[in-house]
Amino acid sequence: MRGNRKGEKVCMTNCPTLIVMVGLPARGKTYISKKLTRYLNWIGVPTKEFNVGQYRRDLVKSFKSFEFFLPENEEGQKVRKQCALLALNDVGHYLGEEGGQVAVFDATNTTRERRETILKFADQNGFKTFFVESVCMDPEVIAENIVQVKLESPDYLHCSNEEASEDFMKRIECYKNSYETLDENFDKELSFIKIMDVGRRYLVNRVMDHIQSRIVYYLMNIHITPRAIYLCRHGESELNVKGRIGGDSGLSTRGKDFAKCLAKFIHGQNIPDLKVWTSQMKRTIQTAESLGVPYEQWKTLNEIDAGVCEEMRYEEIQESYPLEFALRDQDKYRYRYPKGESYEDLVQRLEPVIMELERQENVLVICHQAVMRCLLAYFLDKTAEELPYLKCPLHTVIKLTPVAYGCKVEAISLNIAAVNTHRYKPENVDVDRSSEEALQTVPNHL
Repeated sequence: MRGNRKGEKVCMTNCPTLIVMVGLPARGKTYISKKLTRYLNWIGVPTKEFNVGQYRRDLVKSFKSFEFFLPENEEGQKVRKQCALLALNDVGHYLGEEGGQVAVFDATNTTRERRETILKFADQNGFKTFFVESVCMDPEVIAENIVQVKLESPDYLHCSNEEASEDFMKRIECYKNSYETLDENFDKELSFIKIMDVGRRYLVNRVMDHIQSRIVYYLMNIHITPRAIYLCRHGESELNVKGRIGGDSGLSTRGKDFAKCLAKFIHGQNIPDLKVWTSQMKRTIQTAESLGVPYEQWKTLNEIDAGVCEEMRYEEIQESYPLEFALRDQDKYRYRYPKGESYEDLVQRLEPVIMELERQENVLVICHQAVMRCLLAYFLDKTAEELPYLKCPLHTVIKLTPVAYGCKVEAISLNIAAVNTHRYKPENVDVDRSSEEALQTVPNHL
């Protein structure tokens, strides 16, 4: 979905899409489905995940052992089928009634018969289908996935790691005899991507539209290699001190002190093969120069374009453009500065950065407040409403360590004083509010 000046949305697909995750347990399906859901929501495509395993846990409060998944366990088979139908019913409501564009259906659909049931459901409701199969033959990858994800599952809260691992391996065996993989000949009419050994190889078949194309491109760029992503803003700038937004000023004295401290901090982390990215603006380049290492400039990482409001104080914007100031407070994500950009525009601009961050290992991104908010929103799965108000203080490094289903977050202040540039949303956002009410949350400056 994309937005125009008034925040109206234009659908990028002719009909909703049902993404069906298939594969044996411990092959990374849930990892992929959660990342894919997060990515699609971030780019503005309303997406929701439906995990059949969670439906089963909600319905069957106590889990005893792998025997629940045995083919001859009629009660277990009945419950699992009931949960799949409940999940599909919710998918239909989300895509048909709630305005969703994509549903990610995460289940171990082990047979062609079950896949046919899903295809029939999608056809009856006018949904497109796209299958994502995760195939893994590497025992080390499977074992690592069990350790990282499955041992922390609610199913095994009261088990030792050894007991949980043994039981889960037996659960996998319950599926193996009946599992039928997607076949490029038998299933040649289906739209799908097969991901082999968590990204070592891919097989793509019948990509039918723009959404499916973006899904494929995204899935072919993610990996599970352990790494850290460091995000920080430039050092305090001369315009920051004066309370002016945008512009291309250099660092203040305190900003230069931060750049030196950042160099000490980064070198002290002993990060192997670290890549450093900056925008093409003076304040990020000057910050990176102190590191004494090669860095790459990205125009894409430049700060949000404030258009006619560039280098103005909030007080001046309220005085000259009170209507625009109020409209931005009403919908900060979709509001576009006159002759400038909105946060929604910025997200679209930053998509190539996200793709490259997913491809890389250890990276330090020295950027700007609005840009950092957009990047954090992606990694932390924040909504469009939350994104423009994420706190990204100057002289603070955010370390993101991707883990099984999300990111571990550490905020490290380098203890160099700086002005506060965070403006909270005021309570009164009406166009006829007083200047005092409009400026109520403007941070202090010179």
